[in-house]
Amino acid sequence: MLETLGTVFGLRHTFKTKVGNDFVRGVSGGERKRVSIAEALAARGTVYCWDNATRGLDASTALEYNHAIRASTNYLQSIAVVAIYQAGENIYKLYDKVTVLYSGRQIYFGPAEEAKDFFIRQGWDCPPRQTTPEFLTSVTDPKGRTPRAGFETKVPNTAEEFEQYWKNSPEHARLVQQIAEYEEKSDSGQTLERVRNIINHQFKEKRQPKRSRYILTYRSQLKLLITRGVQRVKGDKAYTIINVSAAIIQSLIIGSLFYNIPSATSGAFSRGGAIFFALLYNSLSALAEISNSFQNRPILLKQKGYSFYHASGEALQTILSDLPVKIITYVIFSIILYFMVGLQVAAGQFFLFLLIIIISCLSISALFQMISTLTKSASSANSIAGVFVLVLSVYTGYMISTRTMHPWFRWINWLDPLAYGFEAMMANEFHGLKMSCDLLVPSGPGYENVTIANQVCAFTGSRPGQSFVDGNDYLYASFEYKWDHVWRNFGILIGFWIFFLAINCVASEVVRPVSGGGDVLLFKRGHMPSPENLKENAQAEKEASSGDDLSLETTSREVFSWQHVDYTIPLDGGTRKLLDDVQGYVKPGTLTALMGESGAGKTTLLNVLSQRIHFGVITGDMLVNGKPLDNSFQRRTGYVQQQDLHLAEASVRESLQFAARLRQPATTPDREKLEYVEQIIRLLGMSDYAEALVGSSGRGLNVEQRKKLSIGVELVAKPSLLLFLDEPTSGLDSQSSWAIVQFLRSLANAGQSILCTIHQPSATLFEQFDRLLLLKKGGRTVYFGDIGNNSSVLTSYFERNGARKCGREENPAEYILEAIGAGATASVTADWGDIWSKSPECHDTTAEITKLQAELAAQPVPHSDVPAKVLTQKFAASYWTQFKYVTQRTMIQYWRSPTYLMAKFMLMVVAGLFIGFTFWNVGNPFSLAGMQNAMFGVFLIQVLSAPLTNQILSNAEQTRELYEVRESSSNTFHWSCLLLAQYISELPYHIVFSTLLYCCFYFPVRYSTEPHVAGFFYFVYCILFQFYYVGFALWISYFSPNAASAAAIASLLFSFLIAFCGVLQPLQLSPYFWVFVFRLSPFTYFIQAYLGVIMHDQKVVCQPEEFSVFQPPSGMTCESFAGAFVRNVSGYLNNPDATSNCQYCKYSVGDEYLATIGVNYDQRWRNVGFICAYIIFNVCAMLLFYYLFRVKQWQTPKLFSIFKKKKPVEEPVRDIYAPKEGDEDAVFGRVRSPSMVPGTAE
Repeated sequence: MLETLGTVFGLRHTFKTKVGNDFVRGVSGGERKRVSIAEALAARGTVYCWDNATRGLDASTALEYNHAIRASTNYLQSIAVVAIYQAGENIYKLYDKVTVLYSGRQIYFGPAEEAKDFFIRQGWDCPPRQTTPEFLTSVTDPKGRTPRAGFETKVPNTAEEFEQYWKNSPEHARLVQQIAEYEEKSDSGQTLERVRNIINHQFKEKRQPKRSRYILTYRSQLKLLITRGVQRVKGDKAYTIINVSAAIIQSLIIGSLFYNIPSATSGAFSRGGAIFFALLYNSLSALAEISNSFQNRPILLKQKGYSFYHASGEALQTILSDLPVKIITYVIFSIILYFMVGLQVAAGQFFLFLLIIIISCLSISALFQMISTLTKSASSANSIAGVFVLVLSVYTGYMISTRTMHPWFRWINWLDPLAYGFEAMMANEFHGLKMSCDLLVPSGPGYENVTIANQVCAFTGSRPGQSFVDGNDYLYASFEYKWDHVWRNFGILIGFWIFFLAINCVASEVVRPVSGGGDVLLFKRGHMPSPENLKENAQAEKEASSGDDLSLETTSREVFSWQHVDYTIPLDGGTRKLLDDVQGYVKPGTLTALMGESGAGKTTLLNVLSQRIHFGVITGDMLVNGKPLDNSFQRRTGYVQQQDLHLAEASVRESLQFAARLRQPATTPDREKLEYVEQIIRLLGMSDYAEALVGSSGRGLNVEQRKKLSIGVELVAKPSLLLFLDEPTSGLDSQSSWAIVQFLRSLANAGQSILCTIHQPSATLFEQFDRLLLLKKGGRTVYFGDIGNNSSVLTSYFERNGARKCGREENPAEYILEAIGAGATASVTADWGDIWSKSPECHDTTAEITKLQAELAAQPVPHSDVPAKVLTQKFAASYWTQFKYVTQRTMIQYWRSPTYLMAKFMLMVVAGLFIGFTFWNVGNPFSLAGMQNAMFGVFLIQVLSAPLTNQILSNAEQTRELYEVRESSSNTFHWSCLLLAQYISELPYHIVFSTLLYCCFYFPVRYSTEPHVAGFFYFVYCILFQFYYVGFALWISYFSPNAASAAAIASLLFSFLIAFCGVLQPLQLSPYFWVFVFRLSPFTYFIQAYLGVIMHDQKVVCQPEEFSVFQPPSGMTCESFAGAFVRNVSGYLNNPDATSNCQYCKYSVGDEYLATIGVNYDQRWRNVGFICAYIIFNVCAMLLFYYLFRVKQWQTPKLFSIFKKKKPVEEPVRDIYAPKEGDEDAVFGRVRSPSMVPGTAE
């Protein structure tokens, strides 16, 4: 089947090429469409519904596709219901029946060959050379239908009248009778059983249950899915390399940060920090998988609808295909981190550490994949996952110990996979560890002769009379962890992994596939058109189409010419030539068609001519009036792309006004620009939905409306030089296509130069063009010249050079494509590229171009009232105007993105409440654990910026793609406007939502409510921190290749910032080498700013379990024995007059604790100054990185490429389209199975 479908649809040469999409380079648009068609045919369905499946295919390939559908219905007993636009007469004749719809009402259903006579009998006129499909479509268009003489008052006019005529016709009565007879004779149960028997015997695997809707067994499905998953991993090497590299870099950094931790009590906290960080980093890294999940979801749901495989199989393969890379990443990370940190060097403990970290991280990865499956959007998934990261990391047991957890959230610890992993890893590390004491109480000057019996180690888990602390005692006293729980926890982690994976698989099966249905228009609030508005709009559009309402005159009289244009791209160490010596010209007032089969290079040529190619090598001459192109060329040309890319949140009118204001000359008054927009809306018939939002597929504009908007966006720019259009009629019906081409014809008649690719033109449509540039595979010219009246000049050229004679009723566009051998299975002996290059017409064209260039170059520049600087500048509008309107549009985009804003709102509010009530009442007053909890509280509101950053990355990626694919190429506005507008538009929402978070967090933890404390905290967090991390997220997004890579880079950098802020590892215990990094990390200054104000002058009261208890010598009180020690260090004695069980607390005020972590209250404004500097740096970095990586497009050299064997500079000459042995038998129409019986196609 692979070879069969590949041959029928001409895809065999693309078997090793990426499919690609609108933003990833791959096969051509037509080839991608053929991949979709072949994929659907591979489903072996009995009933096929094809919705505009020929969109984007050339006429020859569309005909072959319909031949394939015809053959499959004949031989596979299948039924095909096809909604097809712009069908040629040859295509129409392949169908058995046809149905015609008018405003949702059926006005005909019956034999295809009788439909035309039915409507002629009804009273409608069919002009000569109008195909039957065009005629049938025209009767549903009041502007396109013409009654026959004498029938002007007899024909129906409304959809209801058409429907009534149909229901009263003998054709309708015959249809009702046929349906009744069929239902009487047929037995649905027998038919179903017969179909099942055919499928079971011919296609299904032997062990597959007969009633299963899947052809392959689950095992075979999983095998194929894993194979495809591995191919995906190989195909996206950048993502894999970034992930592995990030893990290596991060492990080196953290390993060196915690380098060689001492085995004394001073290193206990750091050991826990290193272990906790290993879990936290890999948890944050798994967030990047959410983006990949949503990128693949449309494919999963589509193929699930085809019954290709169980969706749960896809969920399993995601785990299994990624598993090798993940395990390698975890192993590398663990080896580096483990030995650099200096954890216990014992084989058993190392491998247990590795085993636990692998299963813990796999559990968290499965959790995030489960969340992705259960949510409908990436922003929602990121929001929920962000909350989960916060919850799981807080209740791991490191930030807040189990002893200090409040009862209302204690249950989270029992359900937290990371908590079990952390306990197992901590027990594994501290089991058998004897930590020497760093501080004995009392000690120091005057206490040299005190025996150990009267001293105690000032550390949790110590015992009186011991100069060391046992690791097991420390764990139990601090966390209530036990060595006996290690293997129990390992089993629990496996259970979590299986549970999350099972839920993911079940949810995958339950998620509904892509739903069908028409597009629903979404209007701005209060702008739904009323019936009266619709009537007024119809009248205005009628007047506009007459030409009375708009002056289309253009003052440009410049000629655009190109000669000897070649385009070569690098490929696997060699090169491939996509355009080969192409030449031509476009004069003002002419409409030139660019044709060729799919993959011939039509879009490539348009991109080259419009200066939108930034990859490969382009050679040749492209001149305007015989002179080189200047900076204004792209602004003075319009380019309607094949992909209809628009901002989903903008309305039709807003999209057009935006383009007009920024692309028309600055000297044009704004009022005149807006009036021109209204005229274009009326001319294109968009008045009824001018206030509708563009939206997305299914909820917004339909295909035709989007295409009209794409054309309108370029027309409102008033391109003074040239208008390029790439398949403007693709996806439109014949009447809409006719209206579009007629409008282009009017523009050309008014003096506009137009070059337009077109795939499936009818004869009447084709004759609207003046000239034709025809390409064949390989980007070679087959013809360039006039088309002539009734295409006489064009057809005579081909007939003179060996092609058969073109019939009188034949479509010339289909004829020439057939003549040159276009199509997947066609073949010709003559090389029409060579014929053209040797023809007199080619020589005449070359001479004409040379003459034009010489004459025009010699002409003086015409006088203009507009300054020369304005005529040649790159952008039409001033920078301030660009910035104003781009910011305005971005603000509207955010305001109309409720899902994005609600996800941000919920994350901040829920997280604020969660952190606030987790650390409830820690500051009233502070205890030892309370001060540490207070530090972790402010640390967590910093960490919350990680999931918020992921939300920003996902949103910024969409806006960036729109700019780079369409707006940048037309020089609509400067790239910096996009970046600054995005930054400014994000900030108001972040400030408002962070204010809510502040209220939910600050007051429950009972920090000081004094204005100078609470106000300073608000200023730093709700203002400065929001300015900081929004800029941080955007500069990562704008230099990363894609959203997934940006998420991985963000995880790496955030882990770096978190590690070097002094929370997980105090500055005093860090290697000297990293001291400068602490001082460079912006999080250091945020943490110091928060802690400095909330703990300054705050009294510390130790809890009973926090006191270090020691015994004074006989006859001495606690004060007389240890008072000097306390006065020399810090802290206080809780019972100074006692003669036994002296209770010592390490700190008496918060400033003493702050001094141990390097925080000084007096430096708070210095910290603010540094924070402001980082905010400015982020904005500058955002602009600089975008310029370097997206504007200048600096390429990173491929590593190890010097070791690869070099291929020849030129690709070996080979004709991959030449007929091959077996091609004849591979075509559907020439294969017949004895078990196949005729079916029907409609």
